[in-house]
Amino acid sequence: MALQCGIVGLPNVGKSTLFNCLSNAKAQSANFPFCTIEPNVGVITVPDERLNRLAEIVNPQRIVPATVEIVDIAGLVKGASKGEGLGNKFLANIRETDAIIHVLRCFDDPNVVHVDGSVNPVRDKEIIDYELQLKDLETIDGRISRVQKQAQTGGDKAAKLQYEVLRRYKEALEQGKAARTVQFDTKDEQKCAHDLFLLTNKPVLYVCNVDDKSAVTGNAYVEQVREAVKDENAEILIVAAQTESEIAEFETYEERQMFLEEIGLKESGVSRLIRAAFHLLNLETYFTAGPLEVRAWTYLKGSKAPQCAGVIHSDFEKGFIRAEVIKYDDYIALGGETQCREAGKIGIEGKDYVVQDGDIMHFRFNV
Repeated sequence: MALQCGIVGLPNVGKSTLFNCLSNAKAQSANFPFCTIEPNVGVITVPDERLNRLAEIVNPQRIVPATVEIVDIAGLVKGASKGEGLGNKFLANIRETDAIIHVLRCFDDPNVVHVDGSVNPVRDKEIIDYELQLKDLETIDGRISRVQKQAQTGGDKAAKLQYEVLRRYKEALEQGKAARTVQFDTKDEQKCAHDLFLLTNKPVLYVCNVDDKSAVTGNAYVEQVREAVKDENAEILIVAAQTESEIAEFETYEERQMFLEEIGLKESGVSRLIRAAFHLLNLETYFTAGPLEVRAWTYLKGSKAPQCAGVIHSDFEKGFIRAEVIKYDDYIALGGETQCREAGKIGIEGKDYVVQDGDIMHFRFNV
């Protein structure tokens, strides 16, 4: 399931440093604008303690975690919607991603130049928002001119619905608000809104890149961002990218944990960021567990059993008969599949079963 999160931000805010920590694909982290031109793609494993707990019980030959794709996209500058800098490329790359991780510079460092000369994360956020909103407005205006006449003269219900959705988006964008702030009530409106693929409608996570001292509690810049995004239906995460790159240098898990404890963190910002990206893409995990492997499989939240079976192989979905489901907590508490079977803790589910995060599944199928 190749859903992608794009990391965006102005030049020199710490995007590539963060991307390097996330993946082993080293993006050039040079201190000048546009050192990332082609987007770097990293396939990153999702940390999940449940996988380790299952492996302790099953003792498999291998463990396969879930993964998420993160794309490092070139830094944007003012005027991108008109093609300034690498504008057109930047906007095309964002359009191809499913969610946005927006990195904001929340640290002072005279050695790292800021493209606008001073540190102001709210202004930086607004520059990127403005460029994306302009591009969305362009899309909306193009569509509105096509459906307006049909909606206002004929009895075309679909055109009326589309016109209403476009009108509400246009209103919000002209007020400088993101498309994601507009809520629709009916299924038809929601589908119409989704099919427009607006840039500012993508789910967004704001990552405040702070200095080492602010990694635990944040700082005044973070509070400014918090205030600026409170109406936006978006999450905020505090990460110190420089600290994260130091953590990434340690060879063993134990060394990393010792370093984290010293600076007062329970887990690395990278782990929190990966999980947040997973959540942002509306993804969940089910497990298969056997002597060969314990594996995490990724599916879209709300999927039913046949679609989840299809994640393993399309034949599983075509010939789906039923699913045997063990709840994660039962599996851990009772100590394995055999014990769950004896205790009657295996559910037999049909085609309409909505898979829950953490389910341990066996599929019966016939092709």
